[in-house]
Amino acid sequence: MATATKPDKTAKTTVDTGARLRVAYNDTWTKELMKDLGLSNIHQVPKLEKIVVNVGLGRAKDDKKQMEVAMNTVRKITGQQPQETIAKNSIAGFKLREGNKIGLKVTLRGDRMYEFTDRIINIVLPRLRDFHGVSATAFDKQGNFSLGLVDQSVFPELTFEETTHPHGMQLVFVIKCAKQAHARVLLEKFGMPFEKEDK
Repeated sequence: MATATKPDKTAKTTVDTGARLRVAYNDTWTKELMKDLGLSNIHQVPKLEKIVVNVGLGRAKDDKKQMEVAMNTVRKITGQQPQETIAKNSIAGFKLREGNKIGLKVTLRGDRMYEFTDRIINIVLPRLRDFHGVSATAFDKQGNFSLGLVDQSVFPELTFEETTHPHGMQLVFVIKCAKQAHARVLLEKFGMPFEKEDK
């Protein structure tokens, strides 16, 4: 006669402790977006694929100190080692030669991407002076969203000494979506504060 096996009380249920926004997106927002946008297929739901962080050094491209400062900034705020971007063409007017180092770039994916988005929306943007929201016109035709920051002092990860040589940066949120409007709805779910439109 077969005996019933007792349930193992020591077995633990696995809980997803990954990035807060990723968990919310997978568990809740995907279904909500399908309903809100009238989508019939889960593969049509807008999705954040990657974030590209760019720092263009412009006239300071030959300043080693400025390059070191920018390198330290990008490394600290993203948790990744940045890649140097190289000029592909020579432009005499800008005293630019092919092969010159002109900036830095990092591409974020997975949990690092979601955690960076969380920090930008909830910590960095509220620290901006006279901030009234991000521009709703900063989407391209594919639905990717660009956000420019004037200097790195708004990142709490950096000390005062690390912000004495200011430099700007551009953040590009690459979003897979069927329509540009869907990309905005996704970012609004994340909590992106868009500026209010004048009626």
